[in-house]
Amino acid sequence: MGVPEQLADRSLAEQHEYLRSKFSRRTMMRGGAVTLGAIAGGAFVPGAASAAVPTQTGRTPGQVPAAQKVDGALVAPFARHLAYGTDARTEMTVSWQVPVAVKNPYIRVGVHPWDLSRKIEAEVRPLYTPAGVGTGADHTQYYLHAQLTRLRPGTTYYYGVGHDGFDPAAAHLAGTLGTFRTAPSHREPFTFTAFGDQGVSYHALANDSLILAQNPAFHLHAGDIAYADPSGSGQTGDTFDARTWDQFLAQTESVAKQVPWMVAYGNHDMEAWYAPHGYGSQQARFTLPDNGPDAKNLPGVYSFVHGNTAVISLDANDVSWEIPANLGLSGGTQTSWFERQLKKFRADRDIDFIVVFFHHCAYCTATSHASEGGVRKEWVPLFEKYTVDLVINGHNHVYERTDVLKGDRVTKELPIGGTAYPETDGIVYVTAGAAGRSLYAFPVDDTYEGHEKEIDPFTSFVVQPDGSKKNITVDWSRVRYTNYSFLRVDVEPAPAGHTAKLTVRGLAETGEEIDRFVIARKVRRG
Repeated sequence: MGVPEQLADRSLAEQHEYLRSKFSRRTMMRGGAVTLGAIAGGAFVPGAASAAVPTQTGRTPGQVPAAQKVDGALVAPFARHLAYGTDARTEMTVSWQVPVAVKNPYIRVGVHPWDLSRKIEAEVRPLYTPAGVGTGADHTQYYLHAQLTRLRPGTTYYYGVGHDGFDPAAAHLAGTLGTFRTAPSHREPFTFTAFGDQGVSYHALANDSLILAQNPAFHLHAGDIAYADPSGSGQTGDTFDARTWDQFLAQTESVAKQVPWMVAYGNHDMEAWYAPHGYGSQQARFTLPDNGPDAKNLPGVYSFVHGNTAVISLDANDVSWEIPANLGLSGGTQTSWFERQLKKFRADRDIDFIVVFFHHCAYCTATSHASEGGVRKEWVPLFEKYTVDLVINGHNHVYERTDVLKGDRVTKELPIGGTAYPETDGIVYVTAGAAGRSLYAFPVDDTYEGHEKEIDPFTSFVVQPDGSKKNITVDWSRVRYTNYSFLRVDVEPAPAGHTAKLTVRGLAETGEEIDRFVIARKVRRG
């Protein structure tokens, strides 16, 4: 069901209110299977208190079909995905799905595959999408989460997920076990990967396979995750289909079952039916660190530390002038929190590098979205004030990397193979949005490793507060590649007085290197 034309420019909360009033009462009267989450005025909001209303069938909307009718031995868990907790050294969340309701879901975990004696009950977060919201029929998805704490730093764990009738410790189910490794308590070299705008496709699957081969400690997904809502405007369009998430999480399981899959939220991740801010469904699917300014309304805003590197995830929907459905969602609290985090991490002598990732691009020249003026106004001054080492974006389905920038100006040309020093030079911005969706174009030719071209300054645009496009002359676009790709970052610590490094590489879907540069910082410790 589409959104009426008169609502097309309304906020996400208004879109949600429209859908709630149109479908909720009809859904209650139908008496189908619904979420265990709350019903607040007819809207299904995971995690809130239930206000059950009887239906004509006698079932209350908070009830899921009876699990005792399902033979658990015939139901296999799928779509496992990991995420660090607030302390990446000692906390990990394992999440997964089942196709129908099961009884007593749980996780087994231990340091050996033959000793999974630690058994922890899982939290169930069913998510209901009624007929009429998009293209799917009445559909309930069952997401399960087990939050593990008091783990040992730098340790590999084995785990299995199960329920009554499906015990992963059974010999015949040993093939269903997974592993993960907690972040270390000391400084050691590691690799992480990143991209945005993945969706479900052959190319998305190919990129997952290549990422697994890099053996990353964690992966950053810079938003527009599954594309269940292809419109990306914060509305529920005609083609919205929540079942796309089942396909996406099954596709991603090969990597995410052993590599923490740390997501930021993009414009295609705002799904208006589930909550006024559009993230109710994501709160059912993902459990992310809850150390942001408002875990309830900004669930994609958080930070974590791995070794000598701090990572901050931001929600650019809150500051986007191009797609304003959630513009101003945080009332400024996100930016205030962001500055406090930057100040804290810069004061921490154990942290060398700060990496920030989010969806909308600060600097990009792809013809579809180019640069987001809201991000430039709100956050770029903070990147520069606290000398952020690397900024990773998606949104534009290309690979593009800037020279070193301060105040929208090039302070240092950074050719392929070059080195930048953020403390004195400025910031490097990377758009890595070619993870699997259809590709975008540039207004000028590609230029990448082995195919370098000298291009004169050219015209692109930056989005203005009213959504218009202001033409700008660009001389900072160093690398451009219009094919599927992702980012690999190798982190090399160093002792005090020496230079720590981030070696950043753009890798094509073929495995070919398309870009490489180094971020370097002198290590100072007290």
